Amino acid sequence: MAYKLSAKAKAAKRKRDLAAAMTPERRKKKAENQRKRRAAKKKYGVSWLKGKDYDHDDKRFESVRANRGNDGKGTKKEGKKTKRKKK
Repeated sequence: MAYKLSAKAKAAKRKRDLAAAMTPERRKKKAENQRKRRAAKKKYGVSWLKGKDYDHDDKRFESVRANRGNDGKGTKKEGKKTKRKKK
């Protein structure tokens, strides 16, 4: 879904988004996601992966819908985690 932004605001957002995507934490997660997807593609096939994302907290593949907003709890408390969930 595209945002309706002015050219100036769009450029600023693009710059912010790129900076956020290039942080060491995000790059590490992207690399992990790629490794997991390649392995799952070999093991289960492309059709099994369709519509799924790797959840770094739960350590498993979930639907894109389920992997948004801290598993349905919203993002307010997301940054205050001290331990990872074990499932």
